[in-house]
Amino acid sequence: MDKKLTLSLNGNIIETAKHYAKSNNISLSKLIESYLGTLTKSEKKENKITPLVKSLSGVISIEDDLDIKDEYAQYLMEKYK
Repeated sequence: MDKKLTLSLNGNIIETAKHYAKSNNISLSKLIESYLGTLTKSEKKENKITPLVKSLSGVISIEDDLDIKDEYAQYLMEKYK
């Protein structure tokens, strides 16, 4: 069910968004709806931890002073000798 929403935005942004929406054959409402939908979906994905990842958590212990870039550089040097 669609509901009405009133927003207060900078006039220049509104005009630019209207132009963008028109040039892409989409209404400004659908453009904003799509953006907000994408924004909230990606936020949910970032916070969700799969059971597999949760089961692997804490399996490996890493030293506090480990330099990951240095370790990777050493790995590459060994690999491409």
